[in-house]
Amino acid sequence: MLVSACVGEPECIPVGGGPYWIEEGQPISFTVTCEDGSDLDAERLAVAPLPPGATWDPATATFSWTPGLDQAAVVRIVLTLGELAGTVTIGVADAFDAAGNVPVVDPSRYPLELGLPVLFISPAPQGTTAEPVTVIYRGETYAAEGELRGAASLGYPKNSYDLQFSNNNPFFEPDHGGEGGMTRRRIVLISTFDDNSQVRQRLAYDVWNAMDPEHIQIQTFSAVVYLDGIYHGLFTVADHVDADLMAIHGLAADGNLYKAYNHDANFRLTDYDGNPKSTLHQGYEKKEGEPPGDFADLDGLVQWAATIDVAGFESGRAARLDTRDYDDWWIFATATLADDSAGKNSYHHRDPAGGPWRFAPWDLNHSFGQTWETEREAADTRDDYIDNNRLFELTLASPTLQPQLYARYQTLRQGPLHPDSTLALVDTYVAEIDASARRDQRRWSTEYRTYSGWSWRTNFTTYDEELAYLRTWLADRWTFLESTY
Repeated sequence: MLVSACVGEPECIPVGGGPYWIEEGQPISFTVTCEDGSDLDAERLAVAPLPPGATWDPATATFSWTPGLDQAAVVRIVLTLGELAGTVTIGVADAFDAAGNVPVVDPSRYPLELGLPVLFISPAPQGTTAEPVTVIYRGETYAAEGELRGAASLGYPKNSYDLQFSNNNPFFEPDHGGEGGMTRRRIVLISTFDDNSQVRQRLAYDVWNAMDPEHIQIQTFSAVVYLDGIYHGLFTVADHVDADLMAIHGLAADGNLYKAYNHDANFRLTDYDGNPKSTLHQGYEKKEGEPPGDFADLDGLVQWAATIDVAGFESGRAARLDTRDYDDWWIFATATLADDSAGKNSYHHRDPAGGPWRFAPWDLNHSFGQTWETEREAADTRDDYIDNNRLFELTLASPTLQPQLYARYQTLRQGPLHPDSTLALVDTYVAEIDASARRDQRRWSTEYRTYSGWSWRTNFTTYDEELAYLRTWLADRWTFLESTY
């Protein structure tokens, strides 16, 4: 709260605006006035500390400043009269691409950039094996471990990262993740290099979370990353799917957790190309559970799904699967056109003491109208993914289950899948990230357009154009789904 002196009203509340978010080299000016409209006695108002180069003019009650190229920081200007005081916050972002810029910023004075939290990581992780790093976030210093993560994204100039924190000093984010924030021993920094809308991954996980509160919820938020003190861009921070996340959702931390990493994870006896599998768990890796090499429960699930008939599937699936999870997986994949996550890029958890299998989605850059190679995918594309997933094939072939699935789809299309819901989420993200997304575009647009994985494209878009494309796609997709399922 801003507090100052006003003639005749020494406890009136002055208004100075803000917080203000600018870049080095951009001018900032604000005038302090009394909230109640009375006259401000600016001569009695102390304004401090004045950053180097800033001025305060009591005659006009105006603060003015053009930060230099070495003044990136979040600055709090204190307004004081006697025992009354308040602040105006000015966030000065590093002008990373300006000629003569001083690139390394002080993490202790730079917790936010254009309103978004900042992760400082040093040294920058270089490989896929965890190595010690120091992470500074919101004023807290963490001794952590970091590594590169991903498959195709390992070739990106803007990589994704996995950060692991200690048991006695876990990562904490106060403003996201629900009541109480996010306290995590492990987080993922998802590169937005392959999505110049900057919002697809957040949108996908939030849609999944909204489809049912009993889903394994994967929390995300946007943050800025600096590597070795140098600006590296906008990222999506996400939960790491692991034993800790299972425990957060009331599931067994010592359960078996498997990740489907390629399209052979199709719940069939043959791989994606139709060849006999060498093992029933081909296409999966075991992420949690003891012993590490024991895939017996997953092999049993695949054997059952691959060989059961429709009638047996109808009668037996509820004993094996959390049916809401697995039905919603199909709805989620078809609604978002998540081609790369309809079989692979999925997690499956089971408590060895008993209980049904649970599902969680992952890696959703291929969604909402673009492929993993960033090519366009039309809103009127239909794919039921029965080649990707035997579970989907059995459900759709059932005269009992298919109508129930379609009815569930209809309910969700009037709720979290409706454009009113999805477009509102996009608007929320854009309100948070817009200025930062434009900085990221300045940093990475040339590398994005020339990257070998999709440099053959002739239909590149800007950030603004991609958001317009996404918004249109979401509305058109809903209309197509209404007429199809």
